[in-house]
Amino acid sequence: MSALLRIFGAPAILFARTLSAIRQRGVDRRATMVQLVEIGSKSSLLIVSGLAFFGAVMVTIAWAQTRKYTGNITVVGPAYFELMLREFAPLLVALLAASRVGASTSAEIAAMSVNEQIEALELCAADPIAELVTPRFVASLIALPALMVIGTIAAAVSARVVVTTAFGADGSAFTDARFVDATDVLCAFVKGALCGAFIPLAAAARGLKAKGGAPAVGEAVTAAVVDASMGCLLIDFVVAAAFLLIGV
Repeated sequence: MSALLRIFGAPAILFARTLSAIRQRGVDRRATMVQLVEIGSKSSLLIVSGLAFFGAVMVTIAWAQTRKYTGNITVVGPAYFELMLREFAPLLVALLAASRVGASTSAEIAAMSVNEQIEALELCAADPIAELVTPRFVASLIALPALMVIGTIAAAVSARVVVTTAFGADGSAFTDARFVDATDVLCAFVKGALCGAFIPLAAAARGLKAKGGAPAVGEAVTAAVVDASMGCLLIDFVVAAAFLLIGV
């Protein structure tokens, strides 16, 4: 229980403060666009390459297993695509984003905190939450679902290419969406949006608490990546369980 409070407590408080800042001051569109580039565009290569390799590994394992029973790997193609869209892509994208976005966000904010720049913002009558957290929160909320779509496509295309070129089978089955319905898409986007909201909050919460010089920055980055990754795993489990309980 204490671990859950540690992971979700500070981000929950920061979430409330972020919503209050948005309501009172709005959203800085320029800063949000900068963060969209940082979180979305600059993470796209990592997401595409990571999911492409994962897709290739998954289809290789599937080939080894189906060879023992049916000998036809294409029979698992549509199920693979549904599983990738609903379960694997949102989680893997979230974990990769937690490592990159969580580390960069916590490092930047922690460096400002230990150098007393946060206090300087407050002395200038600026709200650190509105200036530092809100643009990252909004940008990540938009970017993560988009990265999830890109990652799903990368994994599916990678699987199709590997099946066609390496195993000599019809790889088109791995981009066959016959088993995908609106519920699968909704589940995937709920996971992407919740993880997208949680990652910058977890990272910023750690960064804002950093005190004591350069070692504190390193500690904040480490803790932020751990918190963001564990939080995304828990979010994925809760959302999957909730959709299962309501029968979708």
